[in-house]
Amino acid sequence: MNKWGVGLTFLLAATSVMAKDIQLLNVSYDPTRELYEQYNTAFSAHWKQQTGDNVVIRQSHGGSGKQATSVINGIEADVVTLALAYDVDAIAERGRIDKEWIKRLPDNSAPYTSTIVFLVRKGNPKQIHDWNDLIKPGVSVITPNPKSSGGARWNYLAAWGYALHHNNNDQAKAQDFVRALYKNVEVLDSGARGSTNTFVERGIGDVLIAWENEALLAANELGKDKFEIVTPSESILAEPTVSVVDKVVEKKGTKEVAEAYLKISLLARRSGNCREKLLPSARC
Repeated sequence: MNKWGVGLTFLLAATSVMAKDIQLLNVSYDPTRELYEQYNTAFSAHWKQQTGDNVVIRQSHGGSGKQATSVINGIEADVVTLALAYDVDAIAERGRIDKEWIKRLPDNSAPYTSTIVFLVRKGNPKQIHDWNDLIKPGVSVITPNPKSSGGARWNYLAAWGYALHHNNNDQAKAQDFVRALYKNVEVLDSGARGSTNTFVERGIGDVLIAWENEALLAANELGKDKFEIVTPSESILAEPTVSVVDKVVEKKGTKEVAEAYLKISLLARRSGNCREKLLPSARC
């Protein structure tokens, strides 16, 4: 073998040794499966190109409150991408995340926003157009359980806000409205995706209260020509939030890649030209 061949062999061997295999665990809420499957592929390719290291991102999904509890109880999440700041705060209160986490990324560590809408069956047979229609007799409502689901809490808050606005901020009347709404709830699943499955696949309920992206998924992909989206007159600006889990990334040595994973996710969604500038394979 000539000296160039020997040199190339040593160079390839050195490169192979230097490249690291890294695993991250993203503990997320229920309806983000498709979003992060796509983003993970794009980020892994980007990180490989930038550093030479191989990074594999595993996903865990469930109701946001339940997912927060699993992190508190010791599941080794490198990052959490949860439905609302309350759930990240709960983890921070147990010392696993820095209490100033919300200030570490722009936009209060919220990479995107969403809202709450209704999904009804084709033709809208129960004529559901606004929140007040959900408390009518004979209307079967599907929404997740607020005790375990972050999306359900946004649903609850959106209904509460509507009731307050339409009752001159009378909290007792708002409470009565929300109580009447939940009396019409037929199934309380533990998470948003479970509620979608109950409504779409099991055929239960007249209306699903849902994240906008979850309603779009159901209307466009899970049951095309079977459902319609209804936008109520008032809703809520939902801000899902993200953070590295400090105790875990310090222990595993994954802080750099975990921080990049969240920062690039946020930048990709803020950039009007993110395909070219950040993640060419991402859908923005």
